[in-house]
Amino acid sequence: MAKISNEAKQRYSEKVREYKQRIEQYLQQEKKILQTLPGDNNGAHYKRITLADDRLNLASYYLLLNRISVALLGVKNDAFLNDARKSCYQSIIFMEQVVTGFIDAPYSDYREHLEMIVDYHDSRRFALVRKLGFTIQSVEDDFGDNSKWRWSFVELEGRFATVTKNLINMKTVIAGMDPRVEGYEARVGHLNLAKELLQRAADRYREKYELTTLRIDDFKLAIAYLAALRRIHIMLGESQQSDVIKKKIDVWKSKMETDERKAMEKSEA
Repeated sequence: MAKISNEAKQRYSEKVREYKQRIEQYLQQEKKILQTLPGDNNGAHYKRITLADDRLNLASYYLLLNRISVALLGVKNDAFLNDARKSCYQSIIFMEQVVTGFIDAPYSDYREHLEMIVDYHDSRRFALVRKLGFTIQSVEDDFGDNSKWRWSFVELEGRFATVTKNLINMKTVIAGMDPRVEGYEARVGHLNLAKELLQRAADRYREKYELTTLRIDDFKLAIAYLAALRRIHIMLGESQQSDVIKKKIDVWKSKMETDERKAMEKSEA
């Protein structure tokens, strides 16, 4: 790699100074908001959603800093990329604190959490998860295909799928599936995105299991995401799609049990 000139370093330093200041402002604001949460019984959930959104803005600045490094210095800045990845995780953590991280669970298990954010409109929920998805994809793209973090993104994508599902208020969404009801397109879009992400999470965990870990826990998570997808189909009365997923779950469970048995026999041999 060619040596970076002092002039290039100076240009880079000047270019990133303003963005680093904005990052620091976001972090200081986050710290202040976090300090108010313990005593806020009514607005804490909404504040956490704001923090989740702000973390995505923060990630975008880290991505920008990396791209400036590539443009002016000719090198990728893994530290900034890793900070962007961590910000995506933190955004999801804030969302999980609001709507839980339950994967395959009855809606009744987390319904009370959604009742705490009843005024958070469907269109804003959909916009937030799309923003999260775009940010995660941007981080993955900037890391590249051969990144050491490649398989860690499976967990990130899975948790993204989970909060996308759990942000949906199934009670109001199902009642609002009339095209004449305001927000219909956002509700349909959010549901379709949740279905797509749950299927992708299942496939990715299965891929991770087959290609890298052979850990039964990864296979179980793959099946859990399929089961979560099936729950949505059942709640929406989509019996045909539900039956297709059930058959797939049965096939995957059979494969998992066979692999588990073979592994046990091998360890005892």
